[in-house]
Amino acid sequence: MRLLIITQAVDLDDPVLGFFHGWIQEFSKKCEKVSVVCLKEGRHELPSNVSVYSLGKSAQGRPASGWERVSSRIIYITRFYRYIWTLRHEYDSVFVHMNPEYVILGWKLWWLLRKKIVLWYVHPKKSLLLSIAVFFSDTVCSVATGSVNVKSKKIHAVGHGIDVNAFNPDAQAPSRSVLFLGRLDPVKRTEIFVEALEYLQEKGVSFSAAIYGSPVIADAKYSHDLRNKMMPLTLSGALVLHDAISHAKTPEVYSSYAAYVNLTPSGSFDKTILEAMAAGRVVVAANSALSHMLPQELHSDGTVEGTAKAIRTAVEMSEDKAREIGRRNREYVEHSHSLPLLISRLIQILQ
Repeated sequence: MRLLIITQAVDLDDPVLGFFHGWIQEFSKKCEKVSVVCLKEGRHELPSNVSVYSLGKSAQGRPASGWERVSSRIIYITRFYRYIWTLRHEYDSVFVHMNPEYVILGWKLWWLLRKKIVLWYVHPKKSLLLSIAVFFSDTVCSVATGSVNVKSKKIHAVGHGIDVNAFNPDAQAPSRSVLFLGRLDPVKRTEIFVEALEYLQEKGVSFSAAIYGSPVIADAKYSHDLRNKMMPLTLSGALVLHDAISHAKTPEVYSSYAAYVNLTPSGSFDKTILEAMAAGRVVVAANSALSHMLPQELHSDGTVEGTAKAIRTAVEMSEDKAREIGRRNREYVEHSHSLPLLISRLIQILQ
């Protein structure tokens, strides 16, 4: 099969989308040819049967002025149509990753060319664009049925794609160490994590914690207020804030902490949860999709007190129990969410 992929970035150094490089590599093993059209092209190391075409967005982000933004979008759309037309003889199916607007832009041409359209989407937010894109797609793939806030028979739950071999479950980490990794964005509920740590500190619970992440918008009010909230903990040395890191560096970071906390609400199945599980870490999560897998005492109800209670359970856990939970977490990801398994499922749908 020959495949066209539409995605935001092909960049190993991208802290959010760097993981998708591995998806492209895995697709290349099962496809005769893979053509990738991306908004932004960065560093990549892909096989010879993969070609990358950039729409031209720079790594620095959006232009400053409103007119420049409008003109840039016109350029992006023009290039998009040029690529999907000129490459029409080089692909049989289309895989659109997380951007419903590209389905809306391209569906008519792809329908005329009889190209199958598969949209990948994972987010709890409902939008008109998403509903329209679902209508025009042949199939919509997501981690779980609840990971797309649209009701449709087209939605298929196929799991996440985690490169399990990239993570070391045997790495030793300092006891009572806690990691929070993700962009500083309201949906991640980082402020609940910080307030839970403050609560534990007041109760005399010993821990060391770190946050790895940067805001999407550097001067956003949320990130500014969050940094102020963190200050007492950072001054006491209980919490360290790090900038976002490339995806390639995350396995080492997961291995450096005994427990990982993720408070993204149900409906948005954050892949970092599964990455931490692949690394054999004890995981505290607020996502109900993991209710069958994680011990109840490690589930957060989304409140400060509930989160603090779950974190305390994690940091005070015996080494033997933590090791057993880590082993089960790793096995779960291997059997249900490995990257080769996901790509095999997607290939079957795309064909």
